[in-house]
Amino acid sequence: MKPETVDTHNKALQINLDPRWYGTFAEIGAGQEVVRWFFRVGGAAGTIAKSISAYDMKVSDAIYGQSERYVSRERLQAMLDREFDLDIDRLADRGDTTAFFAFADTVVARSFKGGNECHGWMGVKFQSRPHDEPSQIVMHVRMLDAEASLQQEALGIVGVNLCYGAFFLHHVPEELVESLLDKLTTGRIEIDMIEFDGIEFRNVDNRLMALKLVQLGLSGAAMFGASREVLQPAEVLYKRAVLVERGSFRPMTHVNLDMIECAQAKFKEDPAVANKPILPLMEITMRNLLAGGKDVDRRDFLARAELLAACGMTVLISDYFEYYRLAAYLARLTKERIGIVMGVPSLVELFDEKYYTQLPGGTLESFGRLFKNDLKLYVYPLRRKESDELQTVNTVQVTPELRPLYEYLINRGSFVHLDNFKREYLSIFSRDVLKRIAAEGDETWEEAVPPQVAELIRKRGFFGYRP
Repeated sequence: MKPETVDTHNKALQINLDPRWYGTFAEIGAGQEVVRWFFRVGGAAGTIAKSISAYDMKVSDAIYGQSERYVSRERLQAMLDREFDLDIDRLADRGDTTAFFAFADTVVARSFKGGNECHGWMGVKFQSRPHDEPSQIVMHVRMLDAEASLQQEALGIVGVNLCYGAFFLHHVPEELVESLLDKLTTGRIEIDMIEFDGIEFRNVDNRLMALKLVQLGLSGAAMFGASREVLQPAEVLYKRAVLVERGSFRPMTHVNLDMIECAQAKFKEDPAVANKPILPLMEITMRNLLAGGKDVDRRDFLARAELLAACGMTVLISDYFEYYRLAAYLARLTKERIGIVMGVPSLVELFDEKYYTQLPGGTLESFGRLFKNDLKLYVYPLRRKESDELQTVNTVQVTPELRPLYEYLINRGSFVHLDNFKREYLSIFSRDVLKRIAAEGDETWEEAVPPQVAELIRKRGFFGYRP
């Protein structure tokens, strides 16, 4: 059967009837929803060495060690490591013909009172063949159904999909990712982080897998850090003030760095941010990555990712083109202050009413959503080439009917003029730099980018550079 035609019942049965796989299911939180499928379809004795659910916190700690949070990646990893090692140790006599695995999840589903965040960590640690080194897939899920019973059902299905993918699709990780929502919809389960590790995935770049989640609509956003590691946004943003700069970063220039640094200096002056940890984020939208075609140019994407990493930046890939949707996403993950950094051209575009025709309340609704949590825009000036004059928050022109709204937002302090900029950087434009990088014999572009960026472009031949 082709993977896309296999339903949950047949996936579980196919695993049960395959003599290679044998291992443990450990589930904490919403019940033993995944292992239940394997018992239900029959033949479970050929697959399940043990099924365990340690609900009580003291019992869980006694088995897996103490953890600050029970629904966390740390707890999941402890579960996977212990159960996998126990299988190897206790069942060594069947190691010549058996590939061992440990599946685990730790989740919090909808409570009796409701209103809680419904999410969890899920993973599988497995051998792809007997005596092999282990490989691992870990992911974070959000359950979006309104009823606990439906959340449990969805959790069971996505868990079976993960096991099936690990055992039968590990050689094609992108197909594996696509299969995770088989027999589900993005309205029921969101996967906002996935990480592949181990011998079977030694050639997998997890940043590409993070991008794939957003491409497929499995998540509205994905995040990775300066060390190229994928991150779970809710954990990274927890109790942190956030400052976001949106851009193409083709390439990262002195202007991009100056914008975030100037904004951060102003951001720290906000009494609501005083003494709070701040996370600067560089955001690239899917619309930006898809510019000029239907598919993402992976080499181009990784070039941008590498240059941002070289500058020590945390990167957010999002499908939130409208700023108010980005603001709503961030506000769900942190209760601290949120700031967005933009240049004057982006501020002007923000007042283009064509972007808000799908909203019942149009432009007013979009701005209400954007600024409802006292979000502030930190606006970097623009130098006009023809006149050499500066265009700032105070000189921006919008249509007459929107002028009262613009002035209202200025008066309430929603716009912060960045007057601490470096004037010598105002003549730098990414598009000009990009053209010069690809132009043979033109090395003037190096002056427009940080030294570490220039070094990587020369070394790796990014953006068509030829020495």
